[in-house]
Amino acid sequence: MFKFFESLVDPFCQYEETDTPPREISNFLRDYTKPFYFLFGVTAFFAFLLATIELLLIYGIGQIVDLMQTGSRQEILDNGLFIAFFLILAGIGMPLIASITVLLNNNSLMPNIATLFRWRGHRQVMRQSVGWFENDFAGRIANRVMQTPRSAGEVIYHVFDAFSYIVAYLVGALFLLLNAEMELIIPLLLWMFAYGYLIVFVVKRIQPASQAAADARSNLNGYIVDAYTNIQSVKLFSNEQKELEYAREAIADTRNTIIKELRLYSIMDISLSFLNGILTAGTIGWAIWLWYSGQTSVGVVAAAATLVLRISAMSGWIMWAASTFFRELGVIREGLETITEKVKLVDHEKADQLNLGHAKIEVQNLYHHYGKDFGGLDNLNIKIPAGQKVGLVGPSGAGKSTLFKLLLRFYDVEKGKILIDDQNISLIKQESLRHHIGTIQQDSSLLHRSIRENISYGKPDATEEEIINAARKARAHEFIINLRDTDGNQGYSSKVGERGVKLSGGQRQRIALARVILKDAPILLMDEATSALDSDIEAAIKETFSYLMEGKTVIAIAHRLSTIVNMDRILVMNNGRIIEDGSHTDLLANNGLYAKLWAQQSGGFIQTTVK
Repeated sequence: MFKFFESLVDPFCQYEETDTPPREISNFLRDYTKPFYFLFGVTAFFAFLLATIELLLIYGIGQIVDLMQTGSRQEILDNGLFIAFFLILAGIGMPLIASITVLLNNNSLMPNIATLFRWRGHRQVMRQSVGWFENDFAGRIANRVMQTPRSAGEVIYHVFDAFSYIVAYLVGALFLLLNAEMELIIPLLLWMFAYGYLIVFVVKRIQPASQAAADARSNLNGYIVDAYTNIQSVKLFSNEQKELEYAREAIADTRNTIIKELRLYSIMDISLSFLNGILTAGTIGWAIWLWYSGQTSVGVVAAAATLVLRISAMSGWIMWAASTFFRELGVIREGLETITEKVKLVDHEKADQLNLGHAKIEVQNLYHHYGKDFGGLDNLNIKIPAGQKVGLVGPSGAGKSTLFKLLLRFYDVEKGKILIDDQNISLIKQESLRHHIGTIQQDSSLLHRSIRENISYGKPDATEEEIINAARKARAHEFIINLRDTDGNQGYSSKVGERGVKLSGGQRQRIALARVILKDAPILLMDEATSALDSDIEAAIKETFSYLMEGKTVIAIAHRLSTIVNMDRILVMNNGRIIEDGSHTDLLANNGLYAKLWAQQSGGFIQTTVK
């Protein structure tokens, strides 16, 4: 039974992705919930039916009370069919409809809506560029992706279940009182006007208060995740107290926003208590007066009393539903700032696969300043023949890493172009471009998965033998087989921790090296590929690097110049330009910046500034 309701909608169904998702809440919800339209109608129908049955039962109570007061035993027996119908409706009909409503909400709508929103929201965020992620807290992004689906589910539930039930119940209650005794409708109408004003007063203030609270929670989550992610730096610099102060400020800000929100709930609950008391006393008192005056029957009094007591009990739920609806709208609005942000780095509409022949690289008149008037690259021109090994050196901030990011198309160039085998990379699909490029970074962060998954990340269909061979070439197999994590996984099945924190820097770099060896891409970008390796390990894998670079076009950033002296060619960058180009011997003979860098090295590292 549960599986039937749970499988009514597939939250992972196919859909058309867009670079510009709708930012208006109504359009966003309408677009994302298309697979649920039929189910919404069914849920609303059963909610309406449930409210109708409950009102029929209240009407039946009044009729039975009148029959018991004025009728004989024979009359009661003559109405046995009506009484039996009443009892069956109360004992079987209403629980059955209520059960179907519960299954539709709890097993069909809520989990699948949240899953669909979470899946599509995550997919949308994953399409963003690396630069987009660099401008926000990872924790805040994750919090919005996780919280928005839950809030969307709440909003949709209240629209198609709670509000359907409420509208049907209140309209039916008015009709029931109007049919029983017209005057009894007056207290309910007055209550509804006062109640409506209270709802408007509260919900107008709840939505902005809720959005502020949601934003504060996201910021808090971002601060805390940032501290946890960089816990080693926090400990190394003994800055626990400083981080606690940051957290305290964020927690206090979150508390203040929540307090403002909860004040509104207190106003709502207190006001509602008085309104309900007035409704109950007014309706029952008026009904008793009408009975005392001989204008109505005991059954009407009983039905009216039952109805207003039920409405009073339900009014808190109605107010909660309305306030929750608008509160969650505030959470959704805050989340949409992330989920619906336009994807700016997209494939050209005519983008094609990279047709790689020899892997020559050409940079033509390249400018890139990250939208500023300084830094980055300035009129850069480079030609790298296929198979050439190029070292890239220069002081910090010279533009070396920027060039790598543009080659990988983490950013679109502001001016100029980059060609690979005479193909403009801006007209190449990003996935295809990066598939043909292997990278080893200075910060070799790994995914919190098994060693096996990390090594095969660039070649998911690799065999176990291929994975082990790559690890052996990277001199990683020896330490991998001795690994064991806290879950009891061993060797290649052991998990490395978030960003690979369970491994040393040298071990992480060897895993990254094994990953690139296994991927075997024709273009290789290396950023301080041996910076975390011990001298003996670096010497041991020298042959591996020669094997890795064989037949490939290679660009290697190096601060330790001894690692690139045997490159075919060395490019020296400064202030975003190539200022020297030649072999190690030629550049030393030129007595330019490269020669100064070589002379200034202490322990193999370039100084931050060069005179």
